[in-house]
Amino acid sequence: MIQAATTGFNPDYAEDGPTIEEVQALQGIAIIEFGAPWCGYCQAAEPAVKEALAGLSIPHIKVYDGKGKRLGRYFNVKLWPTLILLNDGVDIERVVRPIHPDEIGDLLTDVDT
Repeated sequence: MIQAATTGFNPDYAEDGPTIEEVQALQGIAIIEFGAPWCGYCQAAEPAVKEALAGLSIPHIKVYDGKGKRLGRYFNVKLWPTLILLNDGVDIERVVRPIHPDEIGDLLTDVDT
C-alpha cells in the first residue's frame, strides 16, 4: 500500500513517496502531485488543489520531488506542482502550476469520482 496516499486532499508532500512499481500497480483513478513544501508555486496552488479535491473519494498522492528522485523523472516532471491523473497507474492527463480549482476539476471531467 502506498503510504503517501489518502482519499481526498492530502496536505503533505511525502519524502517516502511510492516506487514506480507501486504507482503502476494502482487500481482505478488517482491523482499524483509532484512538488516541494518550500516551492512558492506549490504553496500558491494548494488552495485550488484543496478546493478541487474536497469531498472526492479518490487517492491524492503528494510526492516530494527533486534532484535524484526517480518517480518524478519517470513521469517527466519539469515544473512544480504537476498534478497527474492516473487510471490503473497510467498517466492519462496532467495540469502544471494550477491556480484555479477549475483547472484541476477539468482533469476529472470524464472520470466517475
